[in-house]
Amino acid sequence: MRIESRLAQIGSIKEPVTGAVSFPIYQATAFRHPKLGESTGFDYARTKSPTRAVLEEAAAELESGDAAFACSTGMAAVQTILTLFSQGDHLIVSLDLYGGTYRLLEQVMSRFGVSASYVDTNDMDALAAACRDNTKALLIETPTNPLMMITDLAKVCGWAKERGLLTIVDNTLLTPYFQRPLELGADIIIHSATKYLGGHNDVLAGLIVTKGKELSEQIAFLHNSIGAVLGPQDSWLLMRGMKTLALRMERHQHNATVLANYLQEHPAIDEVFYPALPSHPHHHIQNAQSSGNTGIFSFKVKDARYVEPVLRHIRLIAFAESLGGVESLMTYPAVQTHADIPLEIRQQVGVDDRLLRFSVGIEHVDDLIADLEQALEAARLEIEGA
Repeated sequence: MRIESRLAQIGSIKEPVTGAVSFPIYQATAFRHPKLGESTGFDYARTKSPTRAVLEEAAAELESGDAAFACSTGMAAVQTILTLFSQGDHLIVSLDLYGGTYRLLEQVMSRFGVSASYVDTNDMDALAAACRDNTKALLIETPTNPLMMITDLAKVCGWAKERGLLTIVDNTLLTPYFQRPLELGADIIIHSATKYLGGHNDVLAGLIVTKGKELSEQIAFLHNSIGAVLGPQDSWLLMRGMKTLALRMERHQHNATVLANYLQEHPAIDEVFYPALPSHPHHHIQNAQSSGNTGIFSFKVKDARYVEPVLRHIRLIAFAESLGGVESLMTYPAVQTHADIPLEIRQQVGVDDRLLRFSVGIEHVDDLIADLEQALEAARLEIEGA
């Protein structure tokens, strides 16, 4: 069955009593035992909940995994995975990294003796140079946020397996609709499910998907022990959002591609970072390992003085953090999503004071172009009149 059909049918044949096509919200934390030593499969909701279980089964199947674990946030999912590691362990991590993950590694995990090196994970020489005797895993974003750097997953996962390293891939920006890293050799998938999977800016959630029985059992233990699990209401909201993922991702991709091309030709724009553009340095890798592109991209204005008036003048597009919802959002990474990354590192990767990140929604693309055009023109007039 094709992925569009599997998404639309999430939970629709799982309710055995009434045949409800929308799986119910089981708002229960405790479940009766038939008798001593017997269980219905549900004992306590932190360990397993009926609504969450249906979501997790769907997530594992969509990502070609063996098990999935729904967490209270994307960062809770990252933290649960990071507790696989112990004092003295070392990780190799994508250089262009979401600021929240960097903060967790540098300000929390470092206190427990887990260290990280940040490299371009598509640079095999850089990977080799960063690898140590105590290196345990690679943590990869592809595409990265916000500069849309791409990693050749098959090549890098193969390199990691030769050295006995786990490969963890954040698949938030492409989702299993466009990319399935486990099929390319990865061991663990992370999603900030708040973003494209939920898709409506109304649910906070994270997902972990694992490959392999032993690793799945390890994460199951940590998920239950740490307890940052997703509640039944949010599990239902996430399933509802995922039912329309295929439609939304196609529209996100279409709109983003049109807008990236438009901005690439605009006189106020210096550079556009989007893997769908033939000018992207790893456009060919993206096309080879993914069936489509995300709805988010970044761009640099030629003059940093454009940033404040553009963010003030956009009307349809909201100046707001987050991404992946049906509404278009624009963010200033240097002072918002990536503020916790030190200035010298931000400048090294290119997250500077001219960079804006655009999460393109599903509005009509002509309306989005018109909004950008008027905001850029208003900014130009202010700058020239200053």
